[in-house]
Amino acid sequence: MAEAVSVVAESLAGDRARAARNVLGQVVLPGEELLLPEQEDAEGPGSAGERPLRLNAGTRSRGRVVCGPGLRRYGDRLLVTKCGRLRHKEPGGGSGGGVYWVDSQQKRYVPVKGDHVIGIVTAKSGDIFKVDVGGSEPASLSYLAFEGATKRNRPNVQVGDLIYGQFVVANKDMEPEMVCIDSCGRASGMGVIGQDGLLFKVTLGLIRKLLAPDCEILQEVGKLYPLEIVFGMNGRIWVKAKTIQQTLILANILEACEHMTADQRKQIFSRLAEC
Repeated sequence: MAEAVSVVAESLAGDRARAARNVLGQVVLPGEELLLPEQEDAEGPGSAGERPLRLNAGTRSRGRVVCGPGLRRYGDRLLVTKCGRLRHKEPGGGSGGGVYWVDSQQKRYVPVKGDHVIGIVTAKSGDIFKVDVGGSEPASLSYLAFEGATKRNRPNVQVGDLIYGQFVVANKDMEPEMVCIDSCGRASGMGVIGQDGLLFKVTLGLIRKLLAPDCEILQEVGKLYPLEIVFGMNGRIWVKAKTIQQTLILANILEACEHMTADQRKQIFSRLAEC
């Protein structure tokens, strides 16, 4: 992989890089180089114009810049490694910098520390459960990683159960590790998901869209039927309504929302509300 990035970087040496602020929300391609606004003080060298992104923020930097999925550092430059739309999230204090990432429609999930996911227990080995999270390898889950779990009071977890938890360890050099408790030892909604309901898979882009603070889809869906719903950042959704028919309708609506416009979605919701 390093050799491939090196070849791409050399091939782009003579090409003109694009300013990131001019392509936010637009499609970027693998191999492109991004330029960000100068982040040093106005009196510092090179304060005018733009330069390639530097992830090692010095003492004169106004804000920290984080390189997210789809972007990779090569020396002092930032290269695009995935095809998708370039996104940016400002930091909470508004001091500059923030997070840059490429929003792509990938289906293969890569575990990320802190992500809440839905997994399927596939095996039990001693005191460790093996959980399928849709990644390249299963995640490990200790029987002590549940609220109130002790050596005498073990959780009732069986092979085939659905688990909603979060990653505490997730990197390319170690096996991912899950827990079903927060930093205070509380479940906070995590644990074994009920046997009823329907589990289905969608793209990772749709999951991020549904979990966005300004998403109107969930508000519209909640007005149709009383429901229980769990979202996993690994592209899995578990939903349960009063009847099997309502559950299937909700699952089909959520799957189709990725390719529907707002007007089409409102028409479908209005027809269902009349039924």
